[in-house]
Amino acid sequence: MTEEGARYYRHCVQILRQVDLAGEEARSTRGAAAGTVRISCTAAFGVLHVSRFLFAFQDRYPDILVDLSLTDERIDLVQEGVDIAVRLGPLGDSSMKLKALGQSRRVLVAAPQYLAARGKPARPQDLAGHEGVRMSNIAGSDLLVLQGRRGGQHVVPFGGRLRVDHGLAAREALAAGRGIAPAHLWLVEDLLAANKLEVVLPDFSPSPVPVNMLIVPERSGIARVRLLVDYLAAQIAQAPGVER
Repeated sequence: MTEEGARYYRHCVQILRQVDLAGEEARSTRGAAAGTVRISCTAAFGVLHVSRFLFAFQDRYPDILVDLSLTDERIDLVQEGVDIAVRLGPLGDSSMKLKALGQSRRVLVAAPQYLAARGKPARPQDLAGHEGVRMSNIAGSDLLVLQGRRGGQHVVPFGGRLRVDHGLAAREALAAGRGIAPAHLWLVEDLLAANKLEVVLPDFSPSPVPVNMLIVPERSGIARVRLLVDYLAAQIAQAPGVER
């Protein structure tokens, strides 16, 4: 698409959004919560948790259609026609409204069969001799930064023969005994409870990751969008490992 075509497209999206907003205002006068809300969410978190929240939301508001897009890419919400985005990790400058939801706690985990074969690390430096399951779409995944429970920071090399670009693939690799990895509690809590994974170096943990919601400002006043923003904020705050 040419630069002129891209500008034309953005303007058309804005016009269509204004038409939609006008229709929403007319419906709001009749007290109707109806129409479409488009949401983008970090992929693994969306599959394991947000999708269930959306099912319950639609049971409560059956006239609201939800369009869920799962991606770990940072997208242009306006250009993609998205109303709300749930994101993990630091955010750059943005013209979107930001709603901080909490911090996602992470732990080091591995399968019992892996630890039985390779031995349990006793200190952070021991990780250098282990297989790591790394995320290829996260910068600096070849170094692991751990915070000690009694204070102090430890930076250790983190290698391994497997790199993946999706949280669910990392989850499968860990359960299959492919190595050690830092994991969000919401990603592995059920595997820990079933003894399919166990925490490694419990006195040391990776830093938590911020969980945020981005809302397109022009859409934040629409009734159905407000309803979903408030509902998701309350539900996500109760997800495993998400702390205010």
